[in-house]
Amino acid sequence: MEYIKEIHINEAVLHVLDNNSGEPLLNEYTIELNEEIYKFLLRHVERCLKDEELKYAVFNEERNIVKDLSQEYLSGENDLLEVSKELARQMFVLMRSKGNIPSCDLLVISISTEHGPMLGIMKMDYIKNYTHSIDFVEEKIGINIVPQFTGLPASSQKIQKCAFIKLLNSEQKFNLMVIDKSNNKEKEEYGSNYFINSYLGCSIIDNERDMTKAFVNAAENFTRNKLKENADTQEIVRTAIKKKLKEEEHIDVKALSEDLFKNQYEAQQDFIEYVSSSGVEIEGKIPVDKEWVSKKLKRVRLKIDSDIDLYLKEETYDDRSRFEIQRNGDGSINIILKHVMNYIEK
Repeated sequence: MEYIKEIHINEAVLHVLDNNSGEPLLNEYTIELNEEIYKFLLRHVERCLKDEELKYAVFNEERNIVKDLSQEYLSGENDLLEVSKELARQMFVLMRSKGNIPSCDLLVISISTEHGPMLGIMKMDYIKNYTHSIDFVEEKIGINIVPQFTGLPASSQKIQKCAFIKLLNSEQKFNLMVIDKSNNKEKEEYGSNYFINSYLGCSIIDNERDMTKAFVNAAENFTRNKLKENADTQEIVRTAIKKKLKEEEHIDVKALSEDLFKNQYEAQQDFIEYVSSSGVEIEGKIPVDKEWVSKKLKRVRLKIDSDIDLYLKEETYDDRSRFEIQRNGDGSINIILKHVMNYIEK
């Protein structure tokens, strides 16, 4: 996964796309990036680029206005203001044609990163906020609470739809990074993936993080469903898989199954078939996203017999002077916390 850690905002433009209006409200100026606004926008960009729903995508072969406009800006052929206006017009037309997709502000933002320049398009859906209204009734003050639907997402809230587009070249394995979160109501009313398919005109492709995550989830589900009532074998399988993830650059599912279930051909085939049926490509090797693995394994959460929760740091889990698994020989295990000097009750 191409993780972006160095971000500088060059310029940004905000347009208002209100379904109650016959046309979009287009800005004639870029946003004034004072310290407060810069931090607000930067936090949103950082959250989006760290979001685990962020996907790789490639533009489809057919001509697409978003692709053409983004390349005009990134190649220096057009300025951000004019490009952003046309991007806003295209989104507004789509919003109206798809049956009143909710109103929003469209943020178009230019950023520089350690991987090159990118053009960001962020659909800032309105957040329902509340404020007070003050009325004078018969010379008396009346104060009520009224809802407002024009608030922008706070910097702590996640953006549901956005894209970060690269300057295209023939050697790229992906052209843009996309988030497209759709709830069931949205899919029913506006058509599935309208942002990706109709607006961006791109196709999602797997990245290293997606493939690693899919394998880890499939292996964990196999362990829960196929090895339940045998905590001993569960622990052996989980420990072996984590060791592979930390030490290997690629996972060979077939070779791994042989390591996990030595001389147990039926169990080996069961593991391979389960992982494959979960949508994981088992032909060839799965690349391991080391950064995602490091973050995933940093903490260990154990749900024990449905009524005990344990949270441990990875180094504590691996420290036999503080934590130990004892095997009882009947499929059960003892989990021992050692040398506890202090604890609190929450």
